[in-house]
Amino acid sequence: MPIHEKSLIRPENLITHEELVIDEVNVSGHWSTFIQPRVVTDYDERLQEEIAALPGGENIHRCWQCGSCTNSCTVNAINPDFNPRYWIYLIRLGMKEELVRDKEIIWQCVSCNKCTYACPRDVNPEGVMKATARWLELKGYTEKKPSAIFDEEFSAQVFAKGRIEEGRLLQRFFARTRQKLLQDWLVELARRLFSRLPLMLMMKLGWASLFHPRTRGWRKARAAIADYVAECEAMERQVLGLNGKGPSS
Repeated sequence: MPIHEKSLIRPENLITHEELVIDEVNVSGHWSTFIQPRVVTDYDERLQEEIAALPGGENIHRCWQCGSCTNSCTVNAINPDFNPRYWIYLIRLGMKEELVRDKEIIWQCVSCNKCTYACPRDVNPEGVMKATARWLELKGYTEKKPSAIFDEEFSAQVFAKGRIEEGRLLQRFFARTRQKLLQDWLVELARRLFSRLPLMLMMKLGWASLFHPRTRGWRKARAAIADYVAECEAMERQVLGLNGKGPSS
């Protein structure tokens, strides 16, 4: 389905005549705004296939461009440039360069899943946004974003121990993103929690943060998860043609 919104046309592709008279009719200004024709040279026929091969992008082919995802999007309500429908449109057309131009916006998805609930075709737009952000990272177009770093630290704790420790998770996340540990909001949160939590529970939390207990019988599960993750990452790199080259996952 064609994209007709003026907001989605790049400014450099719009031609407006401030003063234009045709057959004695003044068509100056917005009346004479035209979209400059161009030949698509950035077509990549494998783009949709690559996005579909990443977790979350499996159903991108179902999209019929109804716009329910963008209409319900939390981020779009604040920043109209965040437009899942438009990016899915670009991916399905294989317009890679147009997609990459928005690389600093796409990763901002907050995973509220409003788009997924609104989608009548079970496309899972939230998953497509995460798959697209992952694609941009694997292809080397973007650096690893804070949200991806947090996901890695969260997953690493679960895989290793079968549980998470909030304090250690935040500590490692702040360290990797070069943020100070004693942030004002965190200090205030800790103060309020410690003023209300029972003494025994506080002691258990302190003990867990020092000795990092594991979930019992987790060794086999940990090994199975490690094999599965390695298999998924190898498949991603193979589909994207990154075996033996390109940025690491």
